[in-house]
Amino acid sequence: MSNRDYLQTLSKDELIDLIELYSKNWLAMDGVWFQSVERKLGMDEAMYHDAEAWRRFTVTEARRIKSFLKLDEHPGIPGLAAALRLRFYANINDDRIEIEGNTLTYTAVDCRVQTARAAKGMPFHPCKSVGLIEYEGFAKTIDRRFSCECVSCYPEITDDSCCCKWKFTLEE
Repeated sequence: MSNRDYLQTLSKDELIDLIELYSKNWLAMDGVWFQSVERKLGMDEAMYHDAEAWRRFTVTEARRIKSFLKLDEHPGIPGLAAALRLRFYANINDDRIEIEGNTLTYTAVDCRVQTARAAKGMPFHPCKSVGLIEYEGFAKTIDRRFSCECVSCYPEITDDSCCCKWKFTLEE
């Protein structure tokens, strides 16, 4: 029996649980390599490599999700909202999407990365600089008319009700 055939024997609930498991595994791998570089070479070097990895990965992830959703070249706010829902960590972080006019605000209410680092007694990941690369690259791959602005993200928290918040504006 092929792997695809085996997956077809699983129930919908089992497949959803498996997606969550895969998401957790992906995030664990992301954290393991980052912490390895951080321990050996320091935070600055780890952040450099994190930025380079996200610069490439976010475009790949967005392109594949865009294809999966069969989005056209300019899917706008509805396309970005749908695509954000299918990102790997959307399955394991508590988040919310708010739409007002030509803007979409994405809020990570809880973040497994920061929760895990805190539980290990580690300082928070200074993710704002990499987040700018990640979120802008993702949004522009979905629809190049988007601009991205960080509203709140460590180490520059302006909204203590969440872990991070990003605003996407559709420039028509």
